[in-house]
Amino acid sequence: MGKKEPIKAAILTISDRCARGEREDESGPAIQEFLPEIPATLVVYEIVPDEFELIKARLRSWRDKVDLIITTGGTGVSSRDVTPEATRAVIEKELPGFTEAMRAEGLKKTPHSIISRAVCGVSGGTLIVNLPGSPKAVRESLSVILPAIPHTIGLIRGEEAECHQRKER
Repeated sequence: MGKKEPIKAAILTISDRCARGEREDESGPAIQEFLPEIPATLVVYEIVPDEFELIKARLRSWRDKVDLIITTGGTGVSSRDVTPEATRAVIEKELPGFTEAMRAEGLKKTPHSIISRAVCGVSGGTLIVNLPGSPKAVRESLSVILPAIPHTIGLIRGEEAECHQRKER
């Protein structure tokens, strides 16, 4: 199929306090640490408050510009945590295996990982991944799903053969 296009990534930090400048975003930079391993180039990075319509608008506007959107924050159960709902409003295909793997890995470290309501899925030609808001949880979650991200994007782009079409070596 020729040379693969580089992966373009976006990071969306969702936090009322970070958006107001009351706290420094540590989770967005934690995500950036992993991008070279995919490999992906950061195209856009933004911090927004926990507002459903704003999150949904960013996801919709970015999905035509990047291959991968990684969000951090807003996946818990507080009244302001609306990232999963905003993500579900824009994806066409949910990828529960990603979130199941992240929660299973988190459960090895803390029973609180089962509280995460993160969603992962495909919107147009873009993979969207919700991560928890803490830098530690970001690193733990990404370490589990990172190997699947390039292949998933390749499938979305049509660059990779479907699993059942692969030839055995």
